[in-house]
Amino acid sequence: MVFRLLTTRFLTFTYILFINTSTLAQKITEQKSENWHGFEKISFLLDGTPAYYVKPPKALAGNPWVWRAHFPDWHTTMDSLLLQKGFYVAYINTNDRFGDSQAMLKWDDFYHYLTQDLSFAPKLALEGVSRGGLYVYGWAKRNPEKVSCIYTEAAVCDFKSWPGGKGKSKRDEKAWKQLLDVYGFSEEQAIAYDNNPIDHLEGLAAYKVPLLHVISLNDKLVPPDENTFPLVEKYQQLGGPAYVYTMSRGAQTLEGHHFPIEHPEWWANFVLQASVPVSKPIAKTNFVQLRGGLNHFYKAIQQQDTIIVAFLGGSITHNTGWRNKTSDYLQELFPHKKFIFIKAGIPSLGSLPHAFRFEKDVLGKGTPDLLFVEAAVNDHTNETDSLTQIKALEGIVRHGKKVNPAMDIVLMSFADPDKTSDYKQGKIPLEISNHEKVAAHYGLPSINLAKEVADRLSAKEFSWEHDFKDLHPSPYGQELYYQSIKLLLNETYKNFLSKSKFVSAEQLPKSLDAKSFEAGRYISIKEAKLQNGWQMVEQWKPTDGIGTREGFVNCPVLEATMPNSTLSLDFTGTAIGVGIISGPDTGEILYSIDKGPYQKMDLYTQWSHFLYLPWYKLFASDLTAKKHTITLKISASKNLKSKGNACRIVYFLANNSVNLK
Repeated sequence: MVFRLLTTRFLTFTYILFINTSTLAQKITEQKSENWHGFEKISFLLDGTPAYYVKPPKALAGNPWVWRAHFPDWHTTMDSLLLQKGFYVAYINTNDRFGDSQAMLKWDDFYHYLTQDLSFAPKLALEGVSRGGLYVYGWAKRNPEKVSCIYTEAAVCDFKSWPGGKGKSKRDEKAWKQLLDVYGFSEEQAIAYDNNPIDHLEGLAAYKVPLLHVISLNDKLVPPDENTFPLVEKYQQLGGPAYVYTMSRGAQTLEGHHFPIEHPEWWANFVLQASVPVSKPIAKTNFVQLRGGLNHFYKAIQQQDTIIVAFLGGSITHNTGWRNKTSDYLQELFPHKKFIFIKAGIPSLGSLPHAFRFEKDVLGKGTPDLLFVEAAVNDHTNETDSLTQIKALEGIVRHGKKVNPAMDIVLMSFADPDKTSDYKQGKIPLEISNHEKVAAHYGLPSINLAKEVADRLSAKEFSWEHDFKDLHPSPYGQELYYQSIKLLLNETYKNFLSKSKFVSAEQLPKSLDAKSFEAGRYISIKEAKLQNGWQMVEQWKPTDGIGTREGFVNCPVLEATMPNSTLSLDFTGTAIGVGIISGPDTGEILYSIDKGPYQKMDLYTQWSHFLYLPWYKLFASDLTAKKHTITLKISASKNLKSKGNACRIVYFLANNSVNLK
């Protein structure tokens, strides 16, 4: 078999109008048996939508299948060959939706029915003809782990080309108007749209899903230069396997868009090789704990026009990936709701900083209906002790619930090599244990992504080195994280809709730790009493060219660089600490609480030599809940690796219920 390898080149509604019915008990009606090119076809309505699957004479082990998009009776020779080899062929009619989000949700329904109810293979081959390309790539990019390969003929890969006619192709006025109506776009919005098949192929490429595009170079309706070629070129540059075969024999009609298919047995073998033997991955349900679910969140969606979702975490939350995909999915599920997404991810920070910055970075921007929290990676990296982890995680939960008793919270534990090593040795990582302990105590959903990664690595489903690559996940890892979060959202929604009665927010249980940081907050550095050697720098930034973190540069700091520089702060509460900028010249500090003996703390970190990073330290966390005074003094001693004695304070931290919202 020879391939040419391309190396260059919003409606009104009362309840929820569009919902992902893969989360519901699906209704199958009007089922009947028919003949399809000599094979048995089972036709039915899936929640009112016409669909069918064609049965092979004898199915291969694992029930592999091909999913056709649009024009299911066009060029069926390859499908017939695959049926003879033991594949099923399936189709659901979402025609004239041009692969929009609601069509994709209906595809999710169909996938769920075929794989869960009929035991079809968890990975499938996608087949798209012409505008069917919009569907197969739309769904594949949302679900790359479920796709074995993609085969297309004359595929539309950018609707600006067809039906938009923004390039060489003529505009199809009727189809373009339909598309604008379905997507709810103006002409300008459609042109600016950046999620056509040719866009955002990183996740699909990371999963190494093989693509095969069959084209005609004479196609003036869907020109390859505007569709197949740019997609394949981008895909190959991202490391994905892609092939193009040009059909040149026989009569070509409809301006070269219709052409005979040469060697259909080759393309059947392409699908066969990518799909068989069928492998069954570890079920994601093993790593998701639903507990009390997200009933309050979904009730808010029923009752409110505006929904607030917050993401509190470190760099894995800050970076583009699972967070964006989760936001997009929620907007797809509930397209007529206005979502406000609060991005509160700051690199290097774990549960301790989260507890004290929660009021400013999350509640200061809105009261969430749903809060995602992750801290397991940085809690380990930053060597946060177990008791502090519990105080901090529980503090976030209690703080949030006291502000909004109906706030639903999801605790997530992400992966790193040390956690994988622990699981390999049969140990539960400390950070995972603490996240799960807090989640279980408060009945919160949780996702143990660290264990999912460890188990899948052990099962050789992928490799850390070549696929996941880093604790800051590659596109592959981001997809893995997102799919588990999507499962949690779907399953909790299913449970919510199945309940006949809604239980209002319950009273908080007794604290795991009576002095948890549920009243964590910042104290302004302007409240400090400066005695000598300290100065307020209104817009601090380094002068040595060393890197910084967003939010901790060009900001006010209290700075001292000389030993014995002294300040004091009056505060009320059970805990006191500082949020500082730790860099190459950061030193040690002496602290005294209520005129007690001075104790020393090193503020230099293992990263300070190459980065001015945010660093949060507690001086005390078990004080009596009353007024106190802390005195800070720059020590004459310093870490041997530090270039100086500097201390730069951005925030004071206190656990003070008086100031709790």
